[in-house]
Amino acid sequence: MNNKLIQIKKEILDKLEEIKDSENLKNIEEKYLGRKSELALTLKNIKNLSADLKKEAGLLANSIKKEIDEKLGEIRQKIDSHNNKKEFIDPTLPGEINDHGHLHPTSIVLEEIEDLFSSMGFMILDGPELESDYYNFTALNFAKHHPAREMQDTFFINHKNKEEEYDMVMRTHTSPMQIRAMEKYGAPLKAIVPGKCFRNEATDARHEHTFYHIEGIMIAEDISFAHLKGVLEVVGKKLYGPNTKLRMRPKHYPFVEPGSNGEYTCFLCQGKGCRVCKYTGWLEILGCGMIHPEVLKKGGIDPEKYSGFAFGFGLDRLTMLKYNIDDVRLFNSGDLQFLNQF
Repeated sequence: MNNKLIQIKKEILDKLEEIKDSENLKNIEEKYLGRKSELALTLKNIKNLSADLKKEAGLLANSIKKEIDEKLGEIRQKIDSHNNKKEFIDPTLPGEINDHGHLHPTSIVLEEIEDLFSSMGFMILDGPELESDYYNFTALNFAKHHPAREMQDTFFINHKNKEEEYDMVMRTHTSPMQIRAMEKYGAPLKAIVPGKCFRNEATDARHEHTFYHIEGIMIAEDISFAHLKGVLEVVGKKLYGPNTKLRMRPKHYPFVEPGSNGEYTCFLCQGKGCRVCKYTGWLEILGCGMIHPEVLKKGGIDPEKYSGFAFGFGLDRLTMLKYNIDDVRLFNSGDLQFLNQF
């Protein structure tokens, strides 16, 4: 047994002298020092020897293991020392250019709008995407059976109130923050509310079920339609250039009275008529109007003392027009060929 152990030790030490790198060391350790190696099997057989021979072989085995461990330690130290030597770096070689991310086109336009309204003293607010039917519809003066409250237009959540009616929705606009802002801040009040909205839409080049909407609100004493027009003119010039004009035409919205469409001169043809503006010279951008007295009351504001205006527009729509993008589905596609253009 002792001769066998001495022979194995010599073989292992000779192999360790041949080691040049960590990969070579790993292979030799597996072959000569692993569980199924000749040394491991020999050490297992020591238990079958007589008491005297077992003691003698055990002492020799411990001595051999210690010697091999010390040799392995020396080899590992040499390999680590070699690996830790600093490699020569030529500073004259060109560096590697790493790809990095950048803002989404919608985020670019949103930052422009937030900077503009912040400079005019407007707060930038945020609100819940899962909204109650009350804030999304009722408080905004939507009639009980208004078409927008139908499931074919709105994503309702499987949650019912005491009347067994579905009363939670994925918000269809950021307008519910009108009421929440009035309740929290009272009047006077100036704020915009950008955020993600959801509608039960059949998607195509112009429609998406998930999109970004911006709501604007201003409430104070003696606010008039002229104030609304002045603010919207500033927005148009900021987005589409100093020569941009605003046209407002009457339109009904439940939460404003009177209500209006806001249209800007086409940035592409400067009002002459082209494919983008359907040869009208105008681009329909937003809905707006004076806040309905009933909406002010729902927000805890006295309509006899205060008046205000509200407006809303699709951020994706603004971005499409600004960059001449012809398919809204590209925004959420994750297509790098599209995104890397910005």
